[in-house]
Amino acid sequence: MNPRISMITLGVSDLARAIRFYEQGLGLPRMDSPPEVAFFPLNGSWLDLYGRGALAEDAGVPAEGSGFRGVALAHNLSSEAEVDALIAQAVAAGATLVKPAQPVFWGGYSGYFADPDGHLWEVAFNPFCWIGQSDGVA
Repeated sequence: MNPRISMITLGVSDLARAIRFYEQGLGLPRMDSPPEVAFFPLNGSWLDLYGRGALAEDAGVPAEGSGFRGVALAHNLSSEAEVDALIAQAVAAGATLVKPAQPVFWGGYSGYFADPDGHLWEVAFNPFCWIGQSDGVA
């Protein structure tokens, strides 16, 4: 089994304020990251902060209202084929396909589904860096 890691991505209205809160308010260490996103390693997962509008745009849903709740959970895999397979498995189990998997602006491959309760999940492959654990632990 390939190692996997889940990420919690929070869409935030003010990224700088949110970064200050998670760094100073909660004492989370921030990883090096591009200016439009902040990554905080957690025990076995990551917390990501991303602009609410940009996150909604990436998923192809409205930023306000019932289409987007300000949060997307992310699951990263080691290939495009695994992304396609997991999204198909989720849809077969009752998820709603929100955005078919496809090449994305940052150079990776991802798609979105909503679980039966409407929680938004991104399933992605990042060819530039593996963010999973390297010791084979899922």
